Amino acid sequence: MPVLWIILIVIAIGAVGYVATRARAMASAGNDARHLHSLPSYYGYMAFLFAAAPAFLLLIVWLIAAPLVIEKRVAATLPADVVEQAASQNLLMAEVRRVAVGLDNAVAAGVMDEDLASNARADFTDMTARLKEAGQVITQNVTTPVLRAAQMMREANASSRLWMTIAVIAVAIAGAALAMMRAQRDYRARNVVERGVRWMLVGAASIAILTTVGIVLSLLFNTIEFFRIYPASEFFGSLTWSPSFGGGSELGIWPLLWGTLYISVIALAVAVPIGLFAAIYLSEYASNRVRSVAKPLLEILAGIPTIVYGLFALLTVGPLLLAAFGDGGLGWMQSGTAVMTAGLVMGIMLIPFVSSLSDDIINAVPQAMRDGSYGLGATQSETIRQVVLPAALPGIVGAVLLAASRAIGETMIVVLGAGAAARLSLNPFEAMTTVTAKIVSQLTGDADFASPEALVAFALGMTLFVITLGLNVFALYIVRKYREQYD
Repeated sequence: MPVLWIILIVIAIGAVGYVATRARAMASAGNDARHLHSLPSYYGYMAFLFAAAPAFLLLIVWLIAAPLVIEKRVAATLPADVVEQAASQNLLMAEVRRVAVGLDNAVAAGVMDEDLASNARADFTDMTARLKEAGQVITQNVTTPVLRAAQMMREANASSRLWMTIAVIAVAIAGAALAMMRAQRDYRARNVVERGVRWMLVGAASIAILTTVGIVLSLLFNTIEFFRIYPASEFFGSLTWSPSFGGGSELGIWPLLWGTLYISVIALAVAVPIGLFAAIYLSEYASNRVRSVAKPLLEILAGIPTIVYGLFALLTVGPLLLAAFGDGGLGWMQSGTAVMTAGLVMGIMLIPFVSSLSDDIINAVPQAMRDGSYGLGATQSETIRQVVLPAALPGIVGAVLLAASRAIGETMIVVLGAGAAARLSLNPFEAMTTVTAKIVSQLTGDADFASPEALVAFALGMTLFVITLGLNVFALYIVRKYREQYD
C-alpha cells in the first residue's frame, strides 16, 4: 500500500477516534460539559493524538530502518567472487537497487507478470531482454547473482511494506481504543494533550539539532577515513590538485582554497560597495514611496535561483568580458569562464544580502544620535559619515561576513562561470575552481567510495564547514554585540 494511503487511513482512524471519544466523554458526564474535567474537544484531541502520533513515529522509523536492514540481508547473499569482481560493494548494491526498480517498472508496463518477476529460476537472458524492453539500461554489472539479489530485494521490500501497513494501522487503532477507554468525566484530558503537544514540539526542535549533528558526524567519520588512506600532511601541505583513480593522486587543498577565496573576494568587492551605498540611500535619502518600490525590487535578486545566475555568467557576462579583455580587446582573457566572470555574477547575487541587512542595521541607529549631530551643525552627509556609519559599523561588518560565508559555499555559479582548473594564480582572467565545485565533481558518477579520490570530497566539505562556521560565529558575535549596545 502506498505511504500516502497509509497516512490518510491513520488520519481517518484519528478522526473517527476524535468523534467517538468525545461522544463517550460527554456520555460519561450525562451530556453536560460542565461535569467534565476538560473541554469535550480535549478528549477528542487526545484520541487523535493517541492514534496518529505513535503510528506516524512507527511509519517514519520503519521507512528509515527497513531499507538498511533489507540491503544488509541482500548483500550477505551475494557470492564473494561477485563482490570481489565489482569495484566496491556499494556500487554493486546500487546496481541491485536499480535492477529491482527496473523489475517494478517492467511489471507496471506489462512487459512481465508478477510471477516471472519473482521467479528465482527464471532465465537470465529472457529477464534482461524484458528489462530492456521496459526501458531499463542493462550494464555489464548485471549478472545472474545481481538479478537474483534484485528479485530478493524486491520481494523483501513488498513484504516489508505489507507488514509496515499492518503494524501502523494496528498501532493507530490501538491508540484510538486506549483513548476511548480513558474517556471518563474525571480524566485529565487537557493535561495529556498539552503534554503530548509539548513533546511533539520538543521532537520537532530536536530534528533540526539531530540533522546538524548527523551531517557533522557523517563528514567527520568520512574525513577520518580519508586521512587513514591519504596523509593529512600532504592534504594540507601540497600545492597541487591532481586526482587520479589510476593511482598517484596529489590531493592538495590549497589550489581549491585559493580559488574559493579569490572568487569570494571579487564578489565581495562588487557586493559590499553597491549594497552598502544602496542601504545608505534607502535608509537616509529615499522617500517612503521610493523605498517601498526600490527595496522589494532589490531583494528580488535574492530569490533568483543560483543556476540562473550561473547561466547568466556563462551566456552573458563571460562573452562580454571576453570581448573586452580577450583577443578582441586587451588580450588578457582566453575564454569566458574565469575568476572574474564568477566573481562579478556572484557579487550581483550578494547585493541584496548586504543591502537588506545593512539597511535594517542603519535604521536601528537611534534617531536621537542623528538629531544630536544636526543640533551641533553637521550636515546630513557629515552625520552619515561621522555618526550613523560608525554606530552601525559592527552590524555592517556582521552582514559582510554573512555574505562572505554565502559566497564561499556557492557552487553553480562557479561550475558554470569559473571553469574547473585547480591552480594557484593571481590572474583574475584565468579559469579556476573552488572547493564546492570539486566536491560535486569528485562525487559525480560511479566512483568507488572506498578510494581517496571519492573520500576527499568529505575532507573538502569538512574544511569548508569549519571555515564557514567560523565566519558565521564571528558575524553573529558582532551582530549580537551591536544589538546589545543599541536596543
